[in-house]
Amino acid sequence: MSLRHGLLGLLAEGPASGYDLARRFQEVLGQVWPAQHPKIYAELRRLADEGLIEVDNEGPRRRKAYRVTDAGLTEIRRWLTTGEVDHTIRVQPLLRSLFFWLMEPDDLRRHLDEEARFFAESAARYRAFAEAKDRGDYGDSPQMRSMRVTVEAGVRLYEALAQWATWAAATVAPAADRPIATDAEVETDAEVETEALDFRRVPHRP
Repeated sequence: MSLRHGLLGLLAEGPASGYDLARRFQEVLGQVWPAQHPKIYAELRRLADEGLIEVDNEGPRRRKAYRVTDAGLTEIRRWLTTGEVDHTIRVQPLLRSLFFWLMEPDDLRRHLDEEARFFAESAARYRAFAEAKDRGDYGDSPQMRSMRVTVEAGVRLYEALAQWATWAAATVAPAADRPIATDAEVETDAEVETEALDFRRVPHRP
């Protein structure tokens, strides 16, 4: 999701200022899709220049609230219907996990315990909202139904990551007791890996 389309989608719900939009991003997406204030304000200016949004009103200290234009609605619907979906997912914990072998065993176990706790707490926050929505606390507007779908993804994502961190703590952390490989061992491992990669290049029939 591009920032501009996220802003257009939020403004389709009603007029909002840059501050309001940043707060909405944090409330709904949090760590999944963070949006910093400077980037939001810069994108709002570009959207206004392109005629996709316009100033709805200007409050104290020249705080501007924007609303989406008909052209903006057309663009967000075009993006939802025909825009190419970016399936790239950047999850830093997964990048770090590739190098767990460099950590001391106690540090690794402590890190994974903290990660499991963070993911479980995040899942619980999303789950609490989902349960409130299912009770009818937030109504049943089209916007809330869409948000319920998003929140369910958050619940499942963080639950899966919590389970992954717990599994890693029990499965991978003990293996870190092995010493760091010597240069000769790394070269030997590289040769084995090369052979494995060559094997994987063999085409497979469906």
